[in-house]
Amino acid sequence: SCSAFVLFLDRSASAFVRLLSAMRHFQFFQHAYPHGVATLQYPQGAVTQHSLGFVRPAPALGVGSVGSIQPVQRQAIVAAGPQNLATTPRQQAPSIQHSLCKAGNPVRSSTVRTAKDPQPVPEEALKLLKLGNARYVAGTPQAVSTDAGMRKALFDHGQAPYAAIVGCADSRCPVDTVFDARPGDLFVLRNAGNTCTHAEGSIVGSLEFCVAHLKSSLILVMGHTKCGAIHAATQAYLDGQEGFDDAPASSALEGLLSGLGSVAHQAASDLGKSASAAAIAEHATEVNVFNTINFLLQFSQVIRTKVQQGEVQIHGGIYDIETGAVRFLGRSPKEAAFLSSQMGMPPTMSGASGNGLLMRGMHGVRTAADCSVNPKDALKLLQAGNQRFASGSPLAGRTNLNMRKALVDFGQAPHATIIGCADSRCPIESIFDAMPGELFVLRNAGNTCTHAEGSMVGSLEFSIGPLKSKLILVLGHTKCGAVHGATKKYLDVKQSTEHGSALEALLHDLGC
Repeated sequence: SCSAFVLFLDRSASAFVRLLSAMRHFQFFQHAYPHGVATLQYPQGAVTQHSLGFVRPAPALGVGSVGSIQPVQRQAIVAAGPQNLATTPRQQAPSIQHSLCKAGNPVRSSTVRTAKDPQPVPEEALKLLKLGNARYVAGTPQAVSTDAGMRKALFDHGQAPYAAIVGCADSRCPVDTVFDARPGDLFVLRNAGNTCTHAEGSIVGSLEFCVAHLKSSLILVMGHTKCGAIHAATQAYLDGQEGFDDAPASSALEGLLSGLGSVAHQAASDLGKSASAAAIAEHATEVNVFNTINFLLQFSQVIRTKVQQGEVQIHGGIYDIETGAVRFLGRSPKEAAFLSSQMGMPPTMSGASGNGLLMRGMHGVRTAADCSVNPKDALKLLQAGNQRFASGSPLAGRTNLNMRKALVDFGQAPHATIIGCADSRCPIESIFDAMPGELFVLRNAGNTCTHAEGSMVGSLEFSIGPLKSKLILVLGHTKCGAVHGATKKYLDVKQSTEHGSALEALLHDLGC
């Protein structure tokens, strides 16, 4: 739908204005120009706006004046002519802005932000968002129109948005409208699910431009109620569709939903088994907001530095599509931990394996400051690491002092536990291309529990309990000396309960 049009007239416009007013009963005209504003340009170059004076059937379409959504019919004024803006007996609509600009010498408005304006501090920027949303909810927006002066000011002086918004692409969540913002106010990034799972380079790079070059002082990551992407990812996770996380995605949408699976997993873990799918999805919306905030802090040195210096704050929010209100969540509870990250850019932009490096940890090694990894993702990491090892292209490099210090300061959070053989040809960390902190490793001859059950089981309980590892892998290997020895003993020697050594006892039990 169009909200304005331009007419070039050779004679007085008053007759045409009366014609347009007479057309107010035509449904097509009402639908084509729902906001009832005509911009009339005369040969002398003067530009002025007039209302067309029709009554739009608002209850059916749910549309009110620009920048607001009202459930009642809206009336506008009828302009009698270009010089005499006489109105009909109806009340004049407050959203119509009458302005007169001389051609070639437009009057610039002071109500649009440009690069000539100083940037507010983060707290003031947040206040502006809250006030704008309050006006939107109350149905009293101020950013209902722009004029030629505003647009020319933006063209001449450039932009200086006071905030950047990472929002969802959902058509019910028009970010600028929700915050009653004018052109030049907000730097807006949107995708399905307001996520960085598959758009990390674009999102992070864009935000770095916003805070470093445009000097914006606030980033708001905003989810919303009834988010289709989050609900679909949650349902797929709960359904446990075979191969959903393991098989290659057949479409970009499947890839997006799979990437949001970890959010659903965390939300389900937070709420417990008794939670409904709807409750998990709504909680996952909030989890996803903080995951995106943490990702920005983890993988952007530019953003981290701005936050550390107090020049930028990153907040979360949830937009309620029914009430129109934004619930502001504040900063990430894990902000302090992520500010110590050593990552300079997102994994897909560094040339490394995205999933492997993403799970490696904010300090270059996994620590307890990092999120837990669900079993399927942990298995993926092991598979990807082994593929790198087998192809001779490992990524696990040398550790440095900062990495080792992070392991001391934050503790361990291995994503998997391995029971392997003590055979010197089977170095577990090398086989899975793992860095310190990633694997909790138990090894003995024959990767068995036959005579080490207390030690092995107790260690495993510690791993899945306090350390919260979600995956246990028991790993045998070809040409295992222990198993081959036990097999030979079983075939060659009569079974006996007498054992001359611990090794004989081990081989005997393996033979059984």
